[in-house]
Amino acid sequence: MPIAFLTLELRIEGAHSLKDKRQVLRSLKDKLRNGFNVAVAELDANDLWQRATIGVVSISGSQDYLQGLMQNVEREAGRIASATGAEITDSFVEFL
Repeated sequence: MPIAFLTLELRIEGAHSLKDKRQVLRSLKDKLRNGFNVAVAELDANDLWQRATIGVVSISGSQDYLQGLMQNVEREAGRIASATGAEITDSFVEFL
């Protein structure tokens, strides 16, 4: 069974405190979880206000399905990020 792991690097220019950052990340994580039924977590840069790394994971019987799912998640994450004042600066997908 393949496992897809999407990593998103974000820059949050409007964040002036950790509270601002958490508000943006909470919105992003909740919308991705509810919309795609994937696991989402903050990975790195926990104490930096304007940077964040988000990990998105899913498992399926088909790697083709996972590839499409991760493309859709990345596209939607970009929309959500721009609506909340963030920007995706880098992203990559790994399959295990």
